[in-house]
Amino acid sequence: MFEQELAKESIFVNRDAISQHFIPKELPFREKQIKEITSVLAVSLQGRKPNNIFVYGKVGTGKTCVVKHVLEELQNFKQKQNSKTESCYINCRLHNSKYKTLQKICKQLHPKENFLGYSAAFVFDKILDFARNGTQVLVVLDEIDKVKDLDELTYALSRGNDELEKGGISIIGISNNVLFKERLDARTKSSLCQQELVFPPYNAEELKEILKQRVGLAFKKNSVQESAINLASAIAAQESGDARTAVLLLLRAGELADSEGREKINDEEVKKAKSKVEEEVTYNMISTLPEQEQLVLYTIALMAGKQKPLQKITGQQEPGALMSGEVFEEYKRVAKKFKETNVSARWFRAYINELETYGLINTTKSGPGMVGNTRLIRLATEADKVKESIEKELTG
Repeated sequence: MFEQELAKESIFVNRDAISQHFIPKELPFREKQIKEITSVLAVSLQGRKPNNIFVYGKVGTGKTCVVKHVLEELQNFKQKQNSKTESCYINCRLHNSKYKTLQKICKQLHPKENFLGYSAAFVFDKILDFARNGTQVLVVLDEIDKVKDLDELTYALSRGNDELEKGGISIIGISNNVLFKERLDARTKSSLCQQELVFPPYNAEELKEILKQRVGLAFKKNSVQESAINLASAIAAQESGDARTAVLLLLRAGELADSEGREKINDEEVKKAKSKVEEEVTYNMISTLPEQEQLVLYTIALMAGKQKPLQKITGQQEPGALMSGEVFEEYKRVAKKFKETNVSARWFRAYINELETYGLINTTKSGPGMVGNTRLIRLATEADKVKESIEKELTG
């Protein structure tokens, strides 16, 4: 069976090159950001501690790719300079506490040793010991907002430099949430956000060029019609300016072409791939939301699944609509259930705006026929799937 499967003709020549995790050697339209990060980190090659950097922007804007690209170049160049610089990359969705993060850093710096079960203080001292010989340790915290005790972690890493006569520890924080830094403790914000970079979404023309680059690496020559590239980039630009969405559209379109024995990808394959990709992107986005935003969205999904249509004084009904004030009160109960402190009404409104920006909910003014003036909230995707996705995140 496997022999027959592998013997089939495929439209792909390098499927990995059209995956979301592939990092190309060239990153078009991010030259400015690459230059800025390189400029900050270059001093580490001279034995000096770089400033901390905070990088944020929406999903699919190239933040992680750019940071990894710069660090790879730095690691290659340091060998020529004989510089003591070491980088550690941490996915904070997987390592979401101070202890787990310190353990991961320590494991990367001391790969032959095992510190599992030792105290956080002991593990942290081993990290400092590594830096004491004059090494500049660059710690990348991707999805940094996922760390539950982030203030403690960043304070420890920053203040650890006070104990070092040589060497140093610098933080590169990456977040999808533009509101994230506003929730930080003032002490943390001043230590973490020494330099900030905002990654804007890609426009349709930029996405088209990115896709052309990937198509040349991933597919057989002349197997992807230009109209299909144009359509995929236009869809992604209209949705969010997300390069991951554009890439995923062509990947799924290529899979469809293979399954149907087609030798070319045209508009039809992209259109067929669209609904499947939209669902994947939605649930990937949900998983990257900060915990409090997940709680707000979870509350909306809970209420949407059992709420009767709102009745106006005029007799009209508003199916699927939830009143903002009622959602806020229910959210406070949900937060308590998950043993989380609820945010204020002001931050709740900010999160509602953010969720609407992501296309996960829609809001309208209540208008005439309802008592008072409130916002009506509607979930923009399936309630059961949203609940299932968030429950995995909150209890996993």
